[in-house]
Amino acid sequence: MKHFGPISGIATFKDCYVATAGYDNQVILWDAKTKTPIQRVVHDHLANQCAFNPTGTLLVSASSDYTARVWEVPSLRMKAVLIGHDDDIEMAAFSPDGQTIATCSRDHTLRIFDLNGRTLRILKGHTADVISVCWAVDGATLVSSSDDGSIRRWDAMTGEQLEIIDLGGVETDTVALSRDGIIFAGDDEGKISLISAQGTYLQPAHTAGIKRIIWDDAQRLLISLSYDRSVMLWHLNSHNRLEKTAETSLPSIIWPRSCALLGEDQIAFVTFGSCYATWNFRTQIWDLGGIEPAISLNAVALVNDDIFSIGDAGILHVNGVANTKAGSLCNFLLAFGDSVLTGGQMGTVFDARTGQAIYQHRSPLNCGTTFIKDGQLHAAIGTYTGEALIFKLQHQQPEFITEVAMHNNAIKGIAADETFIFSVCATAAAAFFNIADFTEHTYLDQAHDRISNGCTQIQGGFASIGRDLKLRLWRDAQSEVFETPHHHSIKCIAISKDQNLIATGSYGGTVALFDVRTRRWEKFEKPTASGISCLTQAANGNGFLASAYDGRIYPIAARAGGHLVS
Repeated sequence: MKHFGPISGIATFKDCYVATAGYDNQVILWDAKTKTPIQRVVHDHLANQCAFNPTGTLLVSASSDYTARVWEVPSLRMKAVLIGHDDDIEMAAFSPDGQTIATCSRDHTLRIFDLNGRTLRILKGHTADVISVCWAVDGATLVSSSDDGSIRRWDAMTGEQLEIIDLGGVETDTVALSRDGIIFAGDDEGKISLISAQGTYLQPAHTAGIKRIIWDDAQRLLISLSYDRSVMLWHLNSHNRLEKTAETSLPSIIWPRSCALLGEDQIAFVTFGSCYATWNFRTQIWDLGGIEPAISLNAVALVNDDIFSIGDAGILHVNGVANTKAGSLCNFLLAFGDSVLTGGQMGTVFDARTGQAIYQHRSPLNCGTTFIKDGQLHAAIGTYTGEALIFKLQHQQPEFITEVAMHNNAIKGIAADETFIFSVCATAAAAFFNIADFTEHTYLDQAHDRISNGCTQIQGGFASIGRDLKLRLWRDAQSEVFETPHHHSIKCIAISKDQNLIATGSYGGTVALFDVRTRRWEKFEKPTASGISCLTQAANGNGFLASAYDGRIYPIAARAGGHLVS
């Protein structure tokens, strides 16, 4: 009993239980003292987060299948399914008395349910995805954070919005509440906000976005976890100011997405492997025992007719055979001279062929593209902090030359033609930068309705996809928009060798092919129940290869003929 994909969420009950939620759709309950699995259950899509009730007798899990589910502990027998949201549920939390559950979703709403799954209230007000929710200690109010750059306080009894706290548009993924009502919020700029009746105090903390804030009243302890791959411990002094008491960098197997306090002196972390990790902050000792590498693939590329693939384990496979190890999760593969560039959570650009480190950035890396400038081949690598890292091919080897700030959030996809570098962002923005001098040509704040996940160059322009389930074809900074047959967020996109077919792949495991000439969808299939992570041209030029989170690569044949949708 173990995870086969990245673990995205974690919860603890005292030092008795640990629960983990994974991108393999599993929720697993563990004995915290022995680190052995007790029971597991499965969602229909990604399991994002989980939480125990105050007595440790129930567990709630939040999923991208648009449901939250309540399970009895330790049997994990299902007690209730919480339905009503129409997009991914990012988090669920029990009220302090354990009688109700609050959920927050990418459909911009929160809901409050009873333990039988009945919706008691729908909380509306946020204008973007709601990422985090927590209860006040008396259960009378709750607080949420959203990609709309605000924190909001709600009346739990009526659903009324009581307060909007504007954080200047900075996205905030995580909030926590102290017993005396102080709100702690970690934002995408790496700062911690302390919000109280006396006002808002900003504490500089990390060099990249903060993904999780944990507060413990008993120890007046705050934990902050960041994509700069560090965890920091803070003490809240008598003047309500934070004093840093400890800091450590994260082992490469740790995913800095979620953590939980385990007992009084340990922190449990999610990983890219088969089970969770712990760090004892008193002794400074890590326990990484029993963690097997995940099998998930994040990227596939055709390099001189060889099929290269890489994923969460950071192991390069060539034609299905393990080759070299980059040492950490990698998100992309980019042929570049004699090298194949890759990188991911550690912020290191590697040569996938050799495992050699080429350049170190301060935040994770997401995607890459190549382009010609002044007659020389260049590469642009998109980062989580919004910069593109520019490399030049010098004597068949990559040489870093500059960093170009393109967005204020993660670059999710990047492509180039002879004139522009085109990039799409987690904020739903798109940018066109001039290759000639790396200056901004056009910036579109709302290029997409939701987060965009990828883009590709097409004849005469670019194409992009994302969470809004739409395909956009870009020419002269204007887009044609097409509905897709996908039902779950679209993860990846690629163009055929002849530039006539666009392939799109979704987190739901579906692939759809769009004919650029006829503007029609020509094929729709589901090769796997796992998500499609990457698409690339097939060696014969007729079709595509799709890598998936189940660790497999699927051939996708091109097909002409009857269209699916207009």
